[in-house]
Amino acid sequence: MRDSSVRSPDGLEAILLVGGQGTRLRPLTLSTPKPLLPTAGVPFLAHQLAKARAYGVRRVVFATSYRASMFAEAFGDGAGLGLEIVYVTEDTPLGTGGAIRNAAQALTCPPDAPVLVLNGDILSGHDIAAQVDLHVSRDAAVTLHLTEVDDPSRFGCVPTDDDGRVTAFLEKTPNPVTNRINAGCYVFRRSVIDTIPEGQVVSVERETFPGLIAAGEPVLGFADASYWLDVGTPAAFVQGSADLVLGKLGSPALPGPAGERLLLDGAVVSPEAKVTGGTVVGPRATVEAGASVRGSVLSEDCHVASGATVVDSVVGVGARVASGAVLRQVVVGDSASIGPGNELTAGMRVWPGVTLPECAVRFSSDV
Repeated sequence: MRDSSVRSPDGLEAILLVGGQGTRLRPLTLSTPKPLLPTAGVPFLAHQLAKARAYGVRRVVFATSYRASMFAEAFGDGAGLGLEIVYVTEDTPLGTGGAIRNAAQALTCPPDAPVLVLNGDILSGHDIAAQVDLHVSRDAAVTLHLTEVDDPSRFGCVPTDDDGRVTAFLEKTPNPVTNRINAGCYVFRRSVIDTIPEGQVVSVERETFPGLIAAGEPVLGFADASYWLDVGTPAAFVQGSADLVLGKLGSPALPGPAGERLLLDGAVVSPEAKVTGGTVVGPRATVEAGASVRGSVLSEDCHVASGATVVDSVVGVGARVASGAVLRQVVVGDSASIGPGNELTAGMRVWPGVTLPECAVRFSSDV
């Protein structure tokens, strides 16, 4: 078994892809990029950066586009995290490959050095050091983290041979030949990044990886069955936050002990309220007596009144949930107000500032 104390050499550089608009998470991403959404008490990226730092990464290039200035406001030069962070912005979206190529202008490593590439919407417990070690020991062009899922048709399907070499890259095929998928973390040889056309829209999934395979370049799969989650949807975002709070995935960035709930500075929870399931109660948020909150994200300054029920949901900044309201798998935008007796379920989204009067939405006949 591999010695878990072995870590990649200090000085490893990484590119972090954070340019997407996060449309699947609206309205949460109308004002905040997806990678900066508060997740288990800190910006989502704080978990990725802390893990990368623990595995030997010392310099990170952010590939930004949507609301690019907010990343520097959140993380600055990275000194507080023990990292050096630099920012490269795309004027127009360039796709995954184009973004990687654009960010590479800020790399300082030599052509044969490994470069870690992370996607800004993935939670993963896999061993980055082992992935890098495999890449270096086999002198691979690219080494992809692979994981297994129940429905591979939603992802890039990645078959490998007995030697671990990737034989095809089948992006979102309706008839997958394996349940092993592209998990969104790559190790590139720096010189391979430099072959991606500069200033063009390029997809690594549809162009770069298949092209390398066709050319006979060594493209390896690093299969790992550890925790993995794409947090691109509201349900997955809520699950990821709860899993971090519950300790199902460890994170050095978690601002408190793992447990049933995480209360941030100024949060007020009545002793007679039930708050469980990895719920985060944000700064100055209030949960009154008799309220029940499970597996949810309560943002700063929000208010959940007595008798309200909130399950697997997000309640935005300054939003209010009145007595008797029921939320199940719901996103409530910032400053929205959910009046008494409303029953919101099944992925409903309430836009910021909207007020639902008493009993405006029901799924059952009783009031």
